[in-house]
Amino acid sequence: MALDRLSIISGALFFAADVFAVSSIAMPDWIVTEIGGTTRLGLMQSCVTVYNRPTVCYTPKLSLEWWISLISILIGCLCVTTTIILLLASLWERNTAQMAKWVGFTAVIFFCTAAVIFPIGFSNQEIGGAPYQLPNSYQVGVSYIFFVMALWTTVISELFASKICLPHF
Repeated sequence: MALDRLSIISGALFFAADVFAVSSIAMPDWIVTEIGGTTRLGLMQSCVTVYNRPTVCYTPKLSLEWWISLISILIGCLCVTTTIILLLASLWERNTAQMAKWVGFTAVIFFCTAAVIFPIGFSNQEIGGAPYQLPNSYQVGVSYIFFVMALWTTVISELFASKICLPHF
């Protein structure tokens, strides 16, 4: 038994989303600033480079909002990985494709939760902003962009998996 085109496209997009999400939490570039050297804040690791001195990386003490975001992203990654496995299992058991759609939808919910809650943490002491407002001296880094790409890729994957968005082949 073979997978149809939409399932193959969906599986490939879910895989790409998983890579983006895992990459985003692995890198310390969620929030960056160049004031007084380079500060890169991440969910798993943060790094500081004071002018030309060696970079010092450490495990950050996350605010409650960032803990919730990290846990939501990790659960979302687990859901995306499970979705890929279920799509592959649908080669032998067709009913698992239906389950894959729901697990993929759950991943979308967890990623969206993280996307809404993460900016509330801009008010933490290290940044000094307000919820949903970064100070002018800070900007979102590549890790945050990878996470947003993971979120959108998961949404598009789910549309293909649910056969809502049908391309014309």
